[in-house]
Amino acid sequence: MELQERLNDVRSRIATGERQAGRPAGSVQLVAVSKTFEAEAIGPAIEAGQRVFGENRVQESQGKWPALKAERPDIVLHLIGPLQSNKAADAVALFDVIETVDRAKIARALAEEMKRQGKTTRLYVQVNTGLEPQKVGIAPDDTPAFVTLCREELGLSIEGLMCIPPVEENPGPHFALLAKLALKCGVEKLSMGMSGDYETAIAFGATSVRVGSAIFGVR
Repeated sequence: MELQERLNDVRSRIATGERQAGRPAGSVQLVAVSKTFEAEAIGPAIEAGQRVFGENRVQESQGKWPALKAERPDIVLHLIGPLQSNKAADAVALFDVIETVDRAKIARALAEEMKRQGKTTRLYVQVNTGLEPQKVGIAPDDTPAFVTLCREELGLSIEGLMCIPPVEENPGPHFALLAKLALKCGVEKLSMGMSGDYETAIAFGATSVRVGSAIFGVR
């Protein structure tokens, strides 16, 4: 199956998921995860009309996205991987959305950089719903207070929450928890669901799904 066929299949499945969940058509945004793929491999997705992409690493993204975004100014680029504070300036300069705000140090660095660069980057808080020690993310119980700190102390506009459920567990309860936290925090966006579980995420209220291998193939 060619990339465009795989992309169309994912789009079709998203549309089916929206209908089955009784949600409006187009209510779920597809973030095509292009990490580790070169610009030549991403080109066909852009040609097929995909405009929202996700990357894991700032440095890798700097090598391919400035030129692609210059050619297509309507591209929206999401950072979906961990962010180090020493990369905050580069992240704010390149990305339109940062989904991995996970501690006060990063939040402060982003606030300073956005002010310095005169840019407003859309932000999500990453929640470690499984409390996995090897993963980054705010603990669920700490999420409301962290969102409040970001908003009230740092002046950041947090528009959503993001999670990556434990691989070996049923993702449904994790998606349900994230949706509950979003209501508690007063945020509207939910970034949840990847290639293996994005249809489940849609049923639990995802507003964006991060799909990579189902579109670009195995890395």
